[in-house]
Amino acid sequence: MSIFNELQASLHEAVEIKCDNKKAGRITRYDVADIKAIRAHLNVSQREMAQALGTSLDTIKSWESKRRNPTGLAAKVLATIEANPHYFYELAAH
Repeated sequence: MSIFNELQASLHEAVEIKCDNKKAGRITRYDVADIKAIRAHLNVSQREMAQALGTSLDTIKSWESKRRNPTGLAAKVLATIEANPHYFYELAAH
């Protein structure tokens, strides 16, 4: 089967799944940290959060408004902070 035919078959399958005519073989969901709730729990500002994470204030605002989601290392760091808030203070100290 050519790459074009494979892509075409995949697109047809995606449409079938979207239209509820076929069940997806696998569904992957990712939990995204609630940045605003983490900040509220830590009692820190958006600016303080941005400085501790080494990112911009606009990035924090984007994450909180759900325009963007943290990925990669940022997502792991936020999950760690959510589970163990004292790690935030370790990051903020550096």
